[in-house]
Amino acid sequence: MDIILVPLLTVIYYALEMYWYVVVATIIFSWLLAFGVINTYNHAVRTIGDVLGRLTEPALKRIRNVMPNFGAVDLSPVVLWLIIIFLQMVDQRLLATVHGL
Repeated sequence: MDIILVPLLTVIYYALEMYWYVVVATIIFSWLLAFGVINTYNHAVRTIGDVLGRLTEPALKRIRNVMPNFGAVDLSPVVLWLIIIFLQMVDQRLLATVHGL
């Protein structure tokens, strides 16, 4: 059982870690777009924005549906960060339990 569970939990932990960085990149991209530093007339910028949106919007949309509307302030990425941190903590605890710590 440990031979499968430990690598699986480790992969889940690192996948959550990578997704956390994707959320950060999405936030930075949206700020750069909002302040006019970058624009979507550039094909590369548009492609990067599309990829980041496809990776994060399904999770952020679900969070936005549950949260109250705060107007121009979007707190859904913060909630997503907290969810990711919580899931990583659960994953670490499960790994510690499997290792007998």
